[in-house]
Amino acid sequence: MNDARRPGEPNPGETVQPAAGPPPELAGPPPQPAGQPAEPVTPPGVVNVANLLTVVRIFLVPVFVVCLVHGGTAWRVAALAAFLGASATDFLDGLLARKRGLVTDFGKIADPIADKALTGAALITLTVLGELPGWVTALILARELGITALRFAVIKRGVIAASQGGKLKTMLQILAICLYLLPASLGVPALLKEVVMGAALVVTLVTGIDYTIRAMRMGRSSPAPR
Repeated sequence: MNDARRPGEPNPGETVQPAAGPPPELAGPPPQPAGQPAEPVTPPGVVNVANLLTVVRIFLVPVFVVCLVHGGTAWRVAALAAFLGASATDFLDGLLARKRGLVTDFGKIADPIADKALTGAALITLTVLGELPGWVTALILARELGITALRFAVIKRGVIAASQGGKLKTMLQILAICLYLLPASLGVPALLKEVVMGAALVVTLVTGIDYTIRAMRMGRSSPAPR
């Protein structure tokens, strides 16, 4: 009898063990059955920390105005604190919404409204108190309200990302308003306040023109979905 075996052939009666696969921790998740849809991603709820900060900013607006119109050093400092606190929520709510995936339709609408309400309340109140020329307030508010309306008009076609000029505009507006809110007892030079507010006004108008051009280009290149 010829008992020669090919290389690798088992001996008679020897049990053949199957080849070992990868460890379970390296094997990966089981394959998705063909034709089965992926699990839908649950959108964030309206009640979240980012939207809560936006609501807090809205409620701080009347608090800020009341403190500002009372007059006096203590009330002036309180108004400045309320304005800075509200401005801080503007930075935090956007940061949290992006990092934690908390972007909601409510936030898209409420956030710019809260921003314009805070800035508008500060500018209008300063103008009523005779500390800021009315034409400065009118130009800034016209730009802000016009761009907000334009943003809502093109929102179905896409979102226009904030430019570096837009971020600079926000910083200059906050800085200029803070200078005007400082108590007169600190002796802030009027020229300094006027120069910073003038820079904020110029950047505000220039970025408004830039945003309008970009929105018009978006409207021509990507028609609204039906």
